Amino acid sequence: MKKLAYLWRIFASYVFTKNNQLTFWHGPPSQNLEAVFDQVGPYYMRFYSKAQYPGPFDEKGVPMLDYHGTIGLQYNPIAIAQYALGHYNQYLATKDEVHLNAFKQQVVWMLDNLLPNEFGCQVWKHHFDFDYKQTLKNGWYSGLAQGQGLSVLVRARQVMDDERLDNAIATVFETFKLATDAGGVVMHDEAGDLWIEEYLVDPPTHILNGFMWALWGLYDLWLDTYDNEVKEIVDDCVKTIKNNLHNYDTGYWSLYELSQNRLKMLTSHFYHQLHIVQLQIMARMAGDEYFKEVADRWTAYGERKINRYRSLIGKILFKLFYY
Repeated sequence: MKKLAYLWRIFASYVFTKNNQLTFWHGPPSQNLEAVFDQVGPYYMRFYSKAQYPGPFDEKGVPMLDYHGTIGLQYNPIAIAQYALGHYNQYLATKDEVHLNAFKQQVVWMLDNLLPNEFGCQVWKHHFDFDYKQTLKNGWYSGLAQGQGLSVLVRARQVMDDERLDNAIATVFETFKLATDAGGVVMHDEAGDLWIEEYLVDPPTHILNGFMWALWGLYDLWLDTYDNEVKEIVDDCVKTIKNNLHNYDTGYWSLYELSQNRLKMLTSHFYHQLHIVQLQIMARMAGDEYFKEVADRWTAYGERKINRYRSLIGKILFKLFYY
């Protein structure tokens, strides 16, 4: 009954509630065709729908997401970063100062809210409990937030003069050099592959979309600094994705994560489309057609109605039995 109640809350959020945290996340994913890959510039996805988020906002123009129930209105560092990147893209496209000011407001929030974790590493915390494979307790942090935060701060350095930026970027990068059990957000698997973890749980689940987005933050940092240490981590992560993409391929749909459960967690239609867009970008970023080949194959999966039905049923079953 608890699982059925959970699924009903998700369904009701989509159908009956006009504005909730899901409305922010599920804008249609699309490449930003203006993006370049040899210097810091427009972000790789457009994120225009993120920039059009209708609110609520705090008094400084920072978006808050409504999780309803006992969680209520909360800041989410990942959402704030994506909102900032959407406005950055729109500023570059239009030169409208409204978008630049909105971007700067988010940067100030991110600088103000970079806090030490229990190991003394600087992270963006989520100040609410969140149910995933296990309950992530108030104060949890994420490799995805760290990576997308880098993407924001590196771009901020191009349009802002804030003495805190250099130190913030350096301290966030440190979390990509430390394992998850030492205050960082990465781990090596038994094969030696390097992973960035969106959710820090044990055993790790290797969420694909979060890994790729976080990696782009490191790629942005490399474009900004041409630091060989950054490039080495970027190359290791690209190798990890390429080595393991086949594990996310069911033959008819993509997987959201690589959990150890008997039933595998299939993506929703939205996240399947997101994977495709991310892989198209990865092909351009890494200069490797393999990523495009997988994107094309997953696109073909989505064009078959039977595959969409199978994925939906599989997703529901996973939620009923697991999380």
